[in-house]
Amino acid sequence: MDMRKWLDDLRSSKRKKALPILSFPSVSLLGITVRELIADSDSQALGMKRIAEQVDSAAAVSLMDLSVEAECFGAQIRIFDDEVPTVVGRLIHDEDEANALIVPSVGAARSGLYVEAIRKAAALITDRPVFAGMIGPFSLAARLLDVTEIMMDCYEDPDMVHTVLDKCTEFLIEYAKAYRDAGANGIMMAEPVAGLLSPTLEEEFSSPYVKRIVDAVGADDFIVIYHNCGDNTPKMVKSILSTGAAAYHFGNSIDMKKMLEAIGDDVIVMGNVDPAGEIRLGNPESVRMATLSVMEACCEHPNFVISSGCDIPPLSPWENINAFFDAVGEFYGR
Repeated sequence: MDMRKWLDDLRSSKRKKALPILSFPSVSLLGITVRELIADSDSQALGMKRIAEQVDSAAAVSLMDLSVEAECFGAQIRIFDDEVPTVVGRLIHDEDEANALIVPSVGAARSGLYVEAIRKAAALITDRPVFAGMIGPFSLAARLLDVTEIMMDCYEDPDMVHTVLDKCTEFLIEYAKAYRDAGANGIMMAEPVAGLLSPTLEEEFSSPYVKRIVDAVGADDFIVIYHNCGDNTPKMVKSILSTGAAAYHFGNSIDMKKMLEAIGDDVIVMGNVDPAGEIRLGNPESVRMATLSVMEACCEHPNFVISSGCDIPPLSPWENINAFFDAVGEFYGR
């Protein structure tokens, strides 16, 4: 698929399909737990297919499981029946451990299983693009160094952070290539921890490494969508755009209207209905109102695509998810 043309067509369409980060709620469609979903490529592919049958989305997105890549490096993870897995503890404590860190091969831990899930999903879903979920370089480094500690390390031991970032980026490039070779049309890269940095630190510790990945894998038939949901993100627009990502996706803590005004109309920008507060914990009417509110504020921009602000939680009611899509239809039907 010519993904540049897909983006152009999406931008020029008067009635744009929604593109939420919607994957984990497949557990209720399949009647399984999150623990079972993350351990089986057939279930992941079938879950993506079931969601594609359920909703008229612009694309299918695989699991946004940001523990996978850290587990490949040796991080300990905690798995739940009803929640997304999380990383536990700190793997790297000093420069010596950073230098000794081995870059894993794609296929380590669950990464091979997730690539295989995309291979199967791409064969099942042929009416829209298929995107693989992947963590960004600084957010991966933060899971290896600890999210709190890395903020201090950027000041006190920047060389160690750069060492870890180099190794994370090397792995993520190969991981993205494996997804491309498996049939994905692109990756949705989540770099949320970078949104906690100051603009100066983000410009040093995140965007250059994201750009390295984009430059290595981006092509007409394979694009990178950049996601950030940190509160400081609006202060980083110039740096984030320097990554050269094909499209951008922002979280619900961000004023999407102001973000669109800062970015301009030349590149696709997606967001940002609250996935937890509304789609998970709200009700169909509150989801409807939240979705219409975002669209009324932002759809005057031809490059805006309505989405969730981040990954929709596993146990989100399908009544609420359907209400989101119904609201999109209502808005464009006016």
